[in-house]
Amino acid sequence: MKTIVHLFEECVANYGDNPFLWEKKTDKFEPTTYRQTSQQVQRMAAGLLNIGVQKGDKIALLSEGRNAWIIGELAILYSGAVNVPLSVKLEGRNDLIFRLQHSESKFIMVSGGQLPKIRNIASELPMIKKVIILDEQPEYRENEIFVEKVCQMGDLLLSEKPDFVKQVAARITGSDYANISYTSGTTADPKGILLTHRNYTANVEQALSLISIPPYFKTLIILPLDHCFAHVAGFYSFMACGASVATVKTGKTPIETLKNIPLNIREVQPHILLSVPSLAKNFRKNIEAGVKAKGRLMWQLFNVAMRLSYSYNREGYNRGGWQKWWMRPLLALFDKLLFSKIRQVFGGQLQYFIGGGALLDIQMQRFYYALGVPMFQGYGLSEATPVISSNALRRHKLGSSGFLVQPMELKICDADGNELPTGEKGEIVIRGENVMAGYWKNSGATAETVRDGWLYTGDMGYMDTDGFLYVTGRFKSLLISNDGEKYSPEGIEEEIATNSSYIDQVMLHNNQDPYTVALVVPNREALKTCVKTHKLEWNSPEGRQKALEQLQQEVDQYKKGGIYANKFPDRWLPVAIAVLPEAFTEQNQLMNSTMKIVRGKITERYADRIRLLYTPEGKDIINEENMKVLL
Repeated sequence: MKTIVHLFEECVANYGDNPFLWEKKTDKFEPTTYRQTSQQVQRMAAGLLNIGVQKGDKIALLSEGRNAWIIGELAILYSGAVNVPLSVKLEGRNDLIFRLQHSESKFIMVSGGQLPKIRNIASELPMIKKVIILDEQPEYRENEIFVEKVCQMGDLLLSEKPDFVKQVAARITGSDYANISYTSGTTADPKGILLTHRNYTANVEQALSLISIPPYFKTLIILPLDHCFAHVAGFYSFMACGASVATVKTGKTPIETLKNIPLNIREVQPHILLSVPSLAKNFRKNIEAGVKAKGRLMWQLFNVAMRLSYSYNREGYNRGGWQKWWMRPLLALFDKLLFSKIRQVFGGQLQYFIGGGALLDIQMQRFYYALGVPMFQGYGLSEATPVISSNALRRHKLGSSGFLVQPMELKICDADGNELPTGEKGEIVIRGENVMAGYWKNSGATAETVRDGWLYTGDMGYMDTDGFLYVTGRFKSLLISNDGEKYSPEGIEEEIATNSSYIDQVMLHNNQDPYTVALVVPNREALKTCVKTHKLEWNSPEGRQKALEQLQQEVDQYKKGGIYANKFPDRWLPVAIAVLPEAFTEQNQLMNSTMKIVRGKITERYADRIRLLYTPEGKDIINEENMKVLL
């Protein structure tokens, strides 16, 4: 079974002089070839072996995306060790301590920017032998060492034993662990997903059955590298094709790094970008703001062009047709005048996005398709390494999650595990070499999730007659009404948040209760503007009451008489609303690293507010608790 080491060796042999990594350390992006990367990996791997790393040791990697992250992981794998990639978004000391202790990490590789987090908890990590720092420091504490010194120790070892690293790497097998990837999922407790070398190389082969990547292609990885989607689709898949990978220039703060993304996209001129819904929404907002800034006439022209493009393209696979031939010259004109200029925001060479991490609203997909840079929805999860399906240029249906990777088996099952026919909704269950080895030190969860080689994803969906997968929500997060009816909340939540400028986030709740309720995160600035237009003061009782009435109106648009009526059954829509004081974020642990809300934690944190919603007082949105939140 092919290992990641085998895969990389093949790439170096086939594409040695091709640029592999692009990084902006000063004022421009500089390339590192495959051969140069290999030399750096060999040095670092030898250094790791020289400081005592043994086969199977766990090495945590906590860093922003950069060359050193990729080189560091490859060096870890060459040494026979296991990488434990950690999210830079982890802020709570307990989150880091749990992962480091649970994974039994003996070494930590950390950037200078993340070093304070490790130093803050060092006294609680007696098992850590060395902290390898990727950026030079003015002073080093006990057990800390600069990465260049590790590499120099590697040079010393290689001068004495030139083939030592290759000999160690030759003993690695496809079934050896490559990563322990922690995910919080949508439940409370993080699990360590065990991914083997073969899991990764198999999923690369599977992903490339969906899309082709010529060696001259570039991507800019704008997702964190610890993100499984970025790992395989962004890093290893491009590597396997001899293509190149750039990383976003790290700023002094997370906000500064985010601001670097649009600039770096224009500099790198990527051919493919990976995205998640939150980034897609930000890109769209910025595009529309840029068009509006050019004046009312340009904004009206843009909307005419978009409506025409929506009508022509439909769901992609059924675009055009003889009845719409007359639209083609108009669309060509709009493309020359408008869309081609908008595409320059993405560097001018972007062919398409691939969206993952969470479901992307079809309206968002239509928006990018209309501009000429389709955002193709894909589907996967970390336990599947992660790619399971995706739309692609050669075959796509907007609104679906695409066609399946090959080779892989998929079936749709009911709650009892029985396979359902095509078109019926149930749990998505897959089998293939991309299925994880299990959860680290959690045999109970492993046995529940992987049965007879089949991975029970916990996601709900169905296959259509054309072989496209539709993912409709979490199978395990179905809401249950008091008459036993089960329904998925995610589509409703997404619609409400997407279509309302006054609502940023929403979570529905119904656990065999008399009716569904909603926890709403408001957009305060939009509400303040609304209140002001009614000549009311935000801090006055009348102003806050008007804001709450506006929120109620936003939800009522889905009920009888509203502009979105009949989209969902009325009995699934929220009857009562609790307005929340803060957003769902990774920092407060109410959202996981793939931008999915953690329902269990939200329900637990706001248990009192939920109870109030089932009382006469709470049923009225203008109640004391909601008024207090808006103070």
